[in-house]
Amino acid sequence: MASHQQHCTPCEGGAPALSAVEAEHFAAMVPGWTIQDQTRRLVRPFKFPDFASSLEFVNAIGMIAEAEGHHPDICFGWGYVTVSLYTHAISGLHKNDFLIAEKINNISFVPITDTGALS
Repeated sequence: MASHQQHCTPCEGGAPALSAVEAEHFAAMVPGWTIQDQTRRLVRPFKFPDFASSLEFVNAIGMIAEAEGHHPDICFGWGYVTVSLYTHAISGLHKNDFLIAEKINNISFVPITDTGALS
């Protein structure tokens, strides 16, 4: 996708959400992310050594979100961050969600581990 060169495009309500096949195609380009909620949401958990690291990562995501005008749902606390992406206007996934996921994956601040499930 080469996210550093691409930016989110405005998505108006009424535009179709990605089909399951389209979403799976884009998901292959963003390692660590899973499609959930019947192809309506893209989710990735991250683990960190402490609260400060989690907060630093959330702030880096926030800067990307503001620059792109596309805002994920973020849940975080001591040692973890879970990011959930979907396009509210279409109640599903759009190419923008995968673009933001790729930009998040490219944040230079690297977590200690990332897993599919937090314990």
